[in-house]
Amino acid sequence: MVLSLRFPGPADEAACRRLHEQLAAENFAFLQAEGTWKQICAAVRREHEGVDIAPGRVRSSWLVADVDGEVVGRVSIRHVLNDFLLNEGGHVGYAVGPEYRRRGYATDILRLAVADLAARGVERVLVTCDDTNTASAGVIEKLGGILEDVRPGRSALKRRYWIVVTADA
Repeated sequence: MVLSLRFPGPADEAACRRLHEQLAAENFAFLQAEGTWKQICAAVRREHEGVDIAPGRVRSSWLVADVDGEVVGRVSIRHVLNDFLLNEGGHVGYAVGPEYRRRGYATDILRLAVADLAARGVERVLVTCDDTNTASAGVIEKLGGILEDVRPGRSALKRRYWIVVTADA
């Protein structure tokens, strides 16, 4: 089973909304837009293309993590950092649905996101997680993340890691 990242399509609505509900219980917003599924997919494309980006947001790629046609998670790959992302959010935000955890999917998602940013010319990738999220911290460290600091965030202390992009990323 190979994990790939791709834009969401019409067939992904039920899976994405289910994961959104599951992860809301963990105070994580799986979906980054509201509205009909067609409106959400259109917003994803606009942010990727850098068109009509909402205030406070940056050009980014919101992709589903797919394993054999099944949505197991998602990633937000922010092409640039604004002040909020530099201090709290980072270049990459990712999530794996509860029933798909402990299978290496988070590591695959982050690895592919770092490679995407490397292809865009980003040399140092900032990845953050809640200070209490030891699973995410472990994934980031596994991929070479170096802890810079722990800072107060809007809702929790945030661990801030930098991953230096290598030629083979």
